[in-house]
Amino acid sequence: MSEDITYALRHSTSHLMAQAVGEMYPGVKYAIGPAIEDGFYYDFEFTTPIGEDELRTIEDKMHEIAKRDLKFVRREEPKEAALALCASNDQNYKVELINDLPEGEAISFYTQGGEWEDLCKGPHVASTGEIKYFHLLSLAGAYWRGSEKNKMLTRIYGTVWQTKEELDDYLMRLEEAKKRDHRKIGKDLGLFVFAPEEVGSGIPLFLPKGEMLRHTMETYVRDVQTRYGYQHVWTGHIVREDLYKKSGHYENYADVMFPPMRDEDSGITYRLKPMNCPSHMTLYSQSGLKSYRDLPLRFAEFATLYRYEKSGELTGLTRVRSLTQDDCHIFCTEEQVESEFGLALKLIHEVLGKYGFDNYRVRLSMRGTEIGGKYVADDDKWNRATDALRRALIANGVEYYEAPGEAAFYGPKADFQTKDVLGREWTASTIQVDFIQPARLGCTYIGEDGNEKTPVVLHRAVTGSTERFMGLLIEQYAGAFPLWLSPVQVMLLPISDAQNEYADAVADELKTAGYRVDIDARSERVGKKIAEAEVQKSPYMLIMGKRDVAAETVSVRKRGEGDLGAMTVAEFIEKLNAEK
Repeated sequence: MSEDITYALRHSTSHLMAQAVGEMYPGVKYAIGPAIEDGFYYDFEFTTPIGEDELRTIEDKMHEIAKRDLKFVRREEPKEAALALCASNDQNYKVELINDLPEGEAISFYTQGGEWEDLCKGPHVASTGEIKYFHLLSLAGAYWRGSEKNKMLTRIYGTVWQTKEELDDYLMRLEEAKKRDHRKIGKDLGLFVFAPEEVGSGIPLFLPKGEMLRHTMETYVRDVQTRYGYQHVWTGHIVREDLYKKSGHYENYADVMFPPMRDEDSGITYRLKPMNCPSHMTLYSQSGLKSYRDLPLRFAEFATLYRYEKSGELTGLTRVRSLTQDDCHIFCTEEQVESEFGLALKLIHEVLGKYGFDNYRVRLSMRGTEIGGKYVADDDKWNRATDALRRALIANGVEYYEAPGEAAFYGPKADFQTKDVLGREWTASTIQVDFIQPARLGCTYIGEDGNEKTPVVLHRAVTGSTERFMGLLIEQYAGAFPLWLSPVQVMLLPISDAQNEYADAVADELKTAGYRVDIDARSERVGKKIAEAEVQKSPYMLIMGKRDVAAETVSVRKRGEGDLGAMTVAEFIEKLNAEK
């Protein structure tokens, strides 16, 4: 199915749903109904709330309307006539949309067989008869235009496909996604919680096992970065607002920054840090004059950043307001861009491979073609940065596809788009080329010719944010982490209280060997202990009864394989070492 046909089908199905809702719930007000990835949604204002149990009835009505084979017909109206039409139908959201349209822009409506119409640019399929394989998925609250200051509307999500096989396959993937939902698994495994009423929305709190998991993740990346010649730095949590005005971030990201904090004594305004690059460039400038011989210089930091994401967009660990990035900024000469890109590429390949993500493609995200907008106006630097990044991709044998309009405001980037076990695509890693911010923030070095020059900065993140990547990993492994990553690697299960002392001694041996261990010393049946340990998905269980104590052995059970028999602790440690 081509992209154009896919979009038209999804968009048309949102209109089909809106007509069904209108016929079933007189007085409903319509907001917007776009096509989205894998489906569509429509936002409504109902006179009385509806529940999830009503979705199947709406879906039945949609099938009934689809069978009428109503033609989608486009027509245009002058602005005043369009406003009058929507106002007469008490559709205030449509009135607001029309008033916001630029003067002179065509105002179009689509009718469905003369039975129902909507303000819309299109495109659509020819008729409702082409819409056959769809399913309504869920209800959600959504603020009008995404602002918490506006009215909360009811959003109905759905999916539509060209064949029944595609629809069935998608619904099966959704069911699998529910089983792997990191929010549920994270709770079951005791990894993290949210306390929006006490701490705040979008701020995850990590329990001991969750902190151990993130510590393991960050330690691994830190060790790899150190091996690749990165130096780790620390730049704090708050920054003067003026620095972001100087770098250009304030102009582009003020809406996702937390409110300003003003020091009444000095009159200085501070912000919670939403990104690292201005701080790293300041650190570069303040740490002494650099020579070309000092470059490349690679600063890395696991920094907790704060972004005021809209409450309706917060989703578990994958969209939070408090996030920790494995951020790095490489200061180099223009001639070093290709080699530094190659080194960063090698590092990304190693890390993603360790986590089991070998299926990724590279997107060259470039400046859009529109005049103005978010991009810094400097054609020469943009062209040089884009050419340098394209040369680096080619020189390192990287296949890529181009995506205009996806660049950062200061430069192009190579985004590593990886697919998870459910077939969903994520941006896991990124390398960005920046010719603009270093000059704005006064970064210089003395070149080989003795003249002062501005370094190029490569912005690089391997796993993005610890929180988001952890959510992705939980779903990738369904909570059954590999041995090296598992928060608890070995669960010890003494059969009775009489074996608790022996279990403590075995735990000490395993901890000395560098393994993470937990003991279930409760006075419970061993069968119950095993069942609960399986829910916790630790890679290994060691069961200890009277005979194990007497023989100084442990009975080993491996996740997914079951009973491996008895072995000495030394033999078990040797097995763990070989596996890790």
